[in-house]
Amino acid sequence: MSITARDTHEATIADLAYAFDGTFARARIEQAVTEAREALEPNAAITTYLPILVRRYATELLTAQAQADGTRVKTVPEILFVCVHNAGRSQMAAAIAEHLAPGRVHVRSAGSAPTGEINPQAVAVLAERGIDLTTAYPKPLTDTVLHAADVIITMGCGDTCPIFPGKQYLDWDVSDPAGATLDQVRDIRDDLQGRITGLLRDLNL
Repeated sequence: MSITARDTHEATIADLAYAFDGTFARARIEQAVTEAREALEPNAAITTYLPILVRRYATELLTAQAQADGTRVKTVPEILFVCVHNAGRSQMAAAIAEHLAPGRVHVRSAGSAPTGEINPQAVAVLAERGIDLTTAYPKPLTDTVLHAADVIITMGCGDTCPIFPGKQYLDWDVSDPAGATLDQVRDIRDDLQGRITGLLRDLNL
């Protein structure tokens, strides 16, 4: 790790240690930041943005653990969308859910084998609906985010998602946008929106 990278790493730890003061010891903060970097660095398409993504992902990991531990109270339902690469379907679903129910639900997404970048056609078709997916990034599925979720939606990831008691699981048969035409990805978007609308109604949101 270069001096600049080391300084950024230490600054991230210091910031998160302040943000999670009283919730986690510094050692756990350091572990989360290291886990985030190790998870994202191998597939980072543009390393310039890696420190920002590491900070965001470490924050997600720590928040999810605090929710799972009960040290940070959840005020809204937690939905986790999971697909294989976390580059298309699950990212689209998470963004649509946040768009339809802002402030009434907290959404995460993850992949069983995440890739390095979001499907550009997924970004394009959501932009047509005024939904911004440009800051999203693929993230690996972890037990921490699974434990924090109330509802877990899987799409094409088979048996790679562990089953935990007390969670609501749904498996959606949604087409993969990888290799699809723009019109086909629009159909996937519309399919997801219909499914998510029904889910939010079931959750009284």
